[in-house]
Amino acid sequence: MFHKEGFKIILISTLILGVGIILIENFIDINWLNKLLASILLVFYIIILQFFRNPKRNTILNENNIIAPVDGKVVVIEEVFEKEYFKDKRLQVSIFMSPINVHVTRYPITGKIKYSKYHPGKYLVAWHPKASEENERTTIVLENDTVGEILYRQIAGALAKRIVNYAIQNENVVQGSDAGFIKFGSRVDLFLPLDAKINVKLNDKVRGGEQIIANL
Repeated sequence: MFHKEGFKIILISTLILGVGIILIENFIDINWLNKLLASILLVFYIIILQFFRNPKRNTILNENNIIAPVDGKVVVIEEVFEKEYFKDKRLQVSIFMSPINVHVTRYPITGKIKYSKYHPGKYLVAWHPKASEENERTTIVLENDTVGEILYRQIAGALAKRIVNYAIQNENVVQGSDAGFIKFGSRVDLFLPLDAKINVKLNDKVRGGEQIIANL
């Protein structure tokens, strides 16, 4: 199953693969070179397919739990001052996605979208300390009666050139449902209440839509 954001790229890649194989078969007579070029095209095609995969996740709805919005590795767990929306101290949990991770973003809680804003910016590597404030990014705030308000931020990396954000202010959304997509490598920052109990450790690998990051 593939994400709808990849349909156009997958179609173009399929055409490139088909035309490329035809050209290689008809115009390259050197057997080893023929096989090498065909293999390169096939590997490229497989990478595109795996990047846009959209596996079904079994989200167990629970208003006390904050689940991972994306697949990836936990690279930051610390208390910080959140400047954009809360303007106070929060617990930050950051998840880095490599190009081989699933890049679907999922809502970490069920609730109402209080804030959704796009920020143009740079394309520093996603683990750069200033990426959260200087890179292209979107900021989304969700609220429910149990958790209160939490903020998550989709951040473009050196390879990511497009962030897709489905969050629309004042809409009600369901935990684990499709919240967007980040193309070709990136990271997501979560800003949680200080009394949240963090259930992950640095360098843990998490599954978006299923794994509990924190609870209250």
